[in-house]
Amino acid sequence: MTEVPWLTKKSLRVVHLLLRSYQKAFKEELLPSTKLFNSKRKQGEALFLIGNPVMAHNNAEDPCLSYANSAALQLWSRRWEDMIGMPSRLTTPKEEQAERNNALKQATQTHAVENYEGIRINSQGELFIIKNARIWTVWDENKHICGQAATFNYWRKI
Repeated sequence: MTEVPWLTKKSLRVVHLLLRSYQKAFKEELLPSTKLFNSKRKQGEALFLIGNPVMAHNNAEDPCLSYANSAALQLWSRRWEDMIGMPSRLTTPKEEQAERNNALKQATQTHAVENYEGIRINSQGELFIIKNARIWTVWDENKHICGQAATFNYWRKI
């Protein structure tokens, strides 16, 4: 039986790091009652299925997506295989990328940004606005920055 890609060892490590980093950034849990999940796999399943989109990218010069939950995959109209590894800048229309980059720079400096809003584009070319977004730094086990993540609770097509 083949493992679903969001529950592989590599993906579960990303989930663990972004959950821990979220708690560090915002002093609250991203998943309700994270401690009730008795394994990284259960955390991975729960994060993948929550209703708010959650995404993460690595810290490469042109960051590529390293995680997207089900809500994000649906919103961007992509499969895991198409989204993971894709440059994260492609989630934003070209004319909006400078504004997105400014928010990411601010998040790099402060390690946490709240109430971000911006325009995004899905794989079908449809535009939508996101609001109430939180962007945070993702730290690895050695306290090195390994990327950034974001979640939001409001979106609508434009």
